[in-house]
Amino acid sequence: MLKLLSLLACLACAEAAPMPATGGGTAVDVELVLAVDISQSMDEEEFALQRAGYVGALRHPDFISAVRSGPRGRIALAYFEWAGVVRDDGVIAWQVIDGADSANAFADKIAGRPFRSFRGTSISGALGFGAGLLEKNGFSASRRVIDISGDGPNNAGLPVVMTRDAALAEGIIINGLPILISPSPSVSRLDRYYADCVTGGPGSFVLPIYAAFEFSTAIRRKLIQEVSGVGGVRMVRVDAQAPTDCMLGERLRQRFSDPYFPELDR
Repeated sequence: MLKLLSLLACLACAEAAPMPATGGGTAVDVELVLAVDISQSMDEEEFALQRAGYVGALRHPDFISAVRSGPRGRIALAYFEWAGVVRDDGVIAWQVIDGADSANAFADKIAGRPFRSFRGTSISGALGFGAGLLEKNGFSASRRVIDISGDGPNNAGLPVVMTRDAALAEGIIINGLPILISPSPSVSRLDRYYADCVTGGPGSFVLPIYAAFEFSTAIRRKLIQEVSGVGGVRMVRVDAQAPTDCMLGERLRQRFSDPYFPELDR
């Protein structure tokens, strides 16, 4: 599985250089990767709200209190933006968060990033890249988490279930933040898609966003949940309907995109 994850990470970062190990064996309460969708299906308002949500959550006293309340009082945090691939300038390297100063410094790095977007939605690539960051960071923690946001199904790279299952086999927890503010009529249940095809691991959850005003609170709630490891975040319950088509995005791409954008991954 480690070899598979390394391959998946390599495929995901066709334009991103690997990050060197930085932890030096430092013990932290959780290693948390924030994987943020910047695909072109996100409009400018969603970009701005998503960015402000992460910045505000990292600065919030409740998040800082959650970090400080752990047995070691610190976490390791990394951030990257993804679409069809992960690009080198879309990665913020690992940093120890142990209080307001370090949390604000990380938030400043996110706030200072330019707004941009690319074609493609490779959830599988993002999971593979995130797993690679966790594998090589040099920190030590009992929980390793990928927190992935997105507004559409996987339509580039390898099948998402393959990457998800490889990450879960290595003990990585995957949580999801599906964005349903302007849902596509072709993808009526993105929250269920994330629950069935993307997320997994002990205590994993899916926290959908249905309206613009929910961004700030939802992102803060999920970060606090991921840091503290305690319950309280709303989960999507999978009902007894027909199984989710985890290849839905690939089928939609073949029908609507490939005839016009054969280089979707780029």
